[in-house]
Amino acid sequence: MTIRSFLGAVFFFLTLGIAAQSMAQSDPKALIDALGTADFKQAETLIGQIAATGDARVVPALEAFASGELYVRKADNLVFMTRAAGSNFTLIDPLSGETVGEAPKAAVSKIRVNNNLRRVIRAAMGGLTLLSPEKSVRLSAADAVLKAPSAENLELLEAAIAKEADNEVRTRMEEARAVSLLSSDRSLAEKKDAIATIKKLGGRDAIGILMAASSSVDQSLKPDIDSAISSIESALAFWDYAQNVWYGLSLGSVLLLAAIGLAITFGVMGIINMAHGEMVMIGAYSTFMVQEVIRSNFPGLFDWSLAIALPVAFLVTAFVGLVMERGVIRFLYGRPLETLLATWGISLILQQGVRSIFGPTNREVGSPGWMSGSFSVGYLNFTWNRVWIVCFSLSVFFALLVLLKRSAFGLQMRAVTQNRRMASSMGIRTPWVDAFTFALGSGVAGLAGVALSQIDNVSPNLGQSYIIDSFMVVVFGGVGNLWGTLVGALSLGVLNKFLEPTVGAVLGKILVLVLIILFIQKRPRGLFALKGRAIEA
Repeated sequence: MTIRSFLGAVFFFLTLGIAAQSMAQSDPKALIDALGTADFKQAETLIGQIAATGDARVVPALEAFASGELYVRKADNLVFMTRAAGSNFTLIDPLSGETVGEAPKAAVSKIRVNNNLRRVIRAAMGGLTLLSPEKSVRLSAADAVLKAPSAENLELLEAAIAKEADNEVRTRMEEARAVSLLSSDRSLAEKKDAIATIKKLGGRDAIGILMAASSSVDQSLKPDIDSAISSIESALAFWDYAQNVWYGLSLGSVLLLAAIGLAITFGVMGIINMAHGEMVMIGAYSTFMVQEVIRSNFPGLFDWSLAIALPVAFLVTAFVGLVMERGVIRFLYGRPLETLLATWGISLILQQGVRSIFGPTNREVGSPGWMSGSFSVGYLNFTWNRVWIVCFSLSVFFALLVLLKRSAFGLQMRAVTQNRRMASSMGIRTPWVDAFTFALGSGVAGLAGVALSQIDNVSPNLGQSYIIDSFMVVVFGGVGNLWGTLVGALSLGVLNKFLEPTVGAVLGKILVLVLIILFIQKRPRGLFALKGRAIEA
């Protein structure tokens, strides 16, 4: 044999060995079987190699591994998925999913898995589904890789990006690629581009990714990472500010609903109605009763339950208010202390009556499908129930405004508010104006109860949570002025939400009360004072 022939034979066998090793590494069955004898660190490497095959048949095996249902047979170190069959295990081929026999439980042992491996498995499964024909599957796969980045997914991601036609999915894949690229051995230029992409991604997750990468990347990339983190934090500070404004407006709309009925009764008659909170509570329980009837007799109408509850709650609470005014309050006009004590006593009677009928525990009021869920705009999170309550509050406000400005009843109410004696001398029946005004204010409080049943516990104490805040809104905005009530409710809502994170909820309310007291010292009639001879006298 010549030297040339000998060297040729050696080269042939070396090439054959390398090819055989490469085939073994790309054979998903061999890689899965290797998990049976691997430690945690080796298992991570094997999972990356399994994912690199791009074979979607390995997904069930990886899912079984993550859930602790992958076993190795002790006799030959072959790996199977299993299903309990009495005292034995049914052995399932990890690739084909076919049953290949049974084995005693003592003949197999579970392959151990930890949380770090589960994270790697999730990322691998995400990579394997990047080429799915279903858009939702590809999007979910890109999200999975984005949340658990791995350099081993880069080639799959780049192949998927090259084939992706959908802009939304392609953008998400490019973000996942950028996150995975930071932990790879790619060039500095590529990593700089990746940092810029993550900066555009934004959010607290992006900050976490950049901070985690900061300790391992090249020192020359540190300024880019620091600049990106600073930029994202500035953007998040703006969104946090906007989120607090939304929370404040949401709270303000609740306060508006609770206070607007009080603004009517307090402004027209000067009655300090301590039972106003109980009108809100009765409205909430009216909603509960409507839903109970619908659940029992007309379950298909449940999504319409709140629309049905609105007129019911209004009529019930308006009737209770009319009875209160005709039965007690009309005898106490001009005696504010007695009125306060009488309405406080009525509030206790109503609370105890509800406890006796419904019990002291909270009652469940369901949310229709169209009020469930949430959505995001940028980094602002909106829940549908709050959005609908804000819209409902403004609708009630403008409806009352039209009633007061455009109707004969509203004209009589304003006349009585501005000069009761003159209105009486002009033929207006002021006692009935008082009665129906009190009924209207109570009915609006019932509408507030319908809305509050969606965001608060329906219990006998529901109204007590809002009575003090309602009085603060009315006094701050200007007694009897609806625009003042609107501005006062929204202002106090936003102020509360900015104070709470800094000083706490209790101290925040105390500071709001102190600020209102100081404000009233300068403007005793509130932001928007009513004008009239009797008022100014």
